Amino acid sequence: MRQITYHIHRYQQGRAYVQSFSFDYEPDRTLLWGLQKIKDEQDPTLTFLAACRSAVCGACSIRVNGEAMLGCESKIDEITERFGSDEIEIAPIGNFKVLRDLVVDWESKVDRLRTVAPWIFLKAEFNEGDKIVRQTPKDFKKFVAGTECILCGCCVSECNKLTARQDDFLEPYVFTKANRFVLDSRDDAPMAHIKPAFDNGLWNCVHCMNCISRCPKHLKPAQDISNLRKEATKSGLTDSKGVRHAVAFKDDLMKTGRLKEVSMSLKSDGVVDSAKQAVYALRLWKHSKINPFELIVPQKPVNGIDGVRTLVKAAEEASK
Repeated sequence: MRQITYHIHRYQQGRAYVQSFSFDYEPDRTLLWGLQKIKDEQDPTLTFLAACRSAVCGACSIRVNGEAMLGCESKIDEITERFGSDEIEIAPIGNFKVLRDLVVDWESKVDRLRTVAPWIFLKAEFNEGDKIVRQTPKDFKKFVAGTECILCGCCVSECNKLTARQDDFLEPYVFTKANRFVLDSRDDAPMAHIKPAFDNGLWNCVHCMNCISRCPKHLKPAQDISNLRKEATKSGLTDSKGVRHAVAFKDDLMKTGRLKEVSMSLKSDGVVDSAKQAVYALRLWKHSKINPFELIVPQKPVNGIDGVRTLVKAAEEASK
């Protein structure tokens, strides 16, 4: 009889360990079914969360062979075929404090969500008692995707920025929630969502795009971050290394079509912070990765610079 083996990362009473469980294979079963089977038949102390079993509540998110997904919609057949093995590693989703086995602590994450005021501040015309004011389908379509977020935490688990450091960057779903209300034509206080996002790492995204690739609802938090950046800049929130870096990047493209790494660092970080990276800069210079003489020797535009400028201008127009 074919056997499926789960190698489950467990955490109980301060002790972390991996425990393996095997059970008879049954076709068309989900990962969550396997966890429940183990709990019912082998170890009732195994702890995990599940509720709707329909990919609606987001409670059953787990990390499977290093990738975050929903246990209730992920089929054992698909996982074993994809990874070529009947042995499956299951762990709690990443970048969360683990409470017990596969259960993680959401309390601090919800507190961080509150910072961007994830609720609507109704405009007067939408808040006049029994008066009906209709929102156009066009305006509704602008934000409806953001309402599909089920707070499963898969984007948090796979975010490279949060893995490296969490105190200067909000979770991807937080930016998605903020952008959902910024795009809502009924909202009367977009800065109530934009400003706290800006103050809490809006420009610190490292563009790994894992929040997009691992979202079970196919949302695009990285694009939400991009739109929030655009709206923040339009609103005058420009005192950021990220903003200065983007401006310097664009200036180089428009002038010569080449990036001037040394001057870009000076424009983005300033003289003092750039000086702190002198040792690193020397290593780059040693390996011909940067050229400090670009500060004093004018660069010639690349061939086809007019085409580059046309593309930049077209991108600017498309983003309006």
